Amino acid sequence: MTRPSALSEPEFLARFGAVYEDSPWVAAGVWPDPPDDLDGLAAAMAAVVDAAPVERRLALIRAHPELAGRAKMADASVREQSGAGLDQCSPEEFEAFQRLNAAYGARFGFPFIVAVKGLTRADILAAFEARLANAPEAEFAEAIAQIHRIARFRLADLLRGS
Repeated sequence: MTRPSALSEPEFLARFGAVYEDSPWVAAGVWPDPPDDLDGLAAAMAAVVDAAPVERRLALIRAHPELAGRAKMADASVREQSGAGLDQCSPEEFEAFQRLNAAYGARFGFPFIVAVKGLTRADILAAFEARLANAPEAEFAEAIAQIHRIARFRLADLLRGS
């Protein structure tokens, strides 16, 4: 794969603009000097997010789909949720996800975010239940931390060329 720093701006944005869900501004924020390694690029992109105003970070969180939802999702989200088996929920699990999505959204005003890679449906449901008890500020910070984890997984895939 071509090093990120060797790409033109349009090539870089086309390749990395979707790493943060529906937020190409993150990739644009590391241009014109993107690091070429996973750690450096992940850190640089995370720094762009962390430096953004709270309203922009909230929009980033809200750009993520609900788990096990029926809404149209970005291809990466579809792959990630399918990889965790969220497309194979039993009727009871699906009802639990819908109930928790509604409760979480009502409490925090944004969707529950978790990096699902390596987790089972049971793990995700347990995290969902536990995080409903968080204070809003703590949950906002946790959502951003989870988004950074998701982005790192996506960057690793892109840098491997898959």
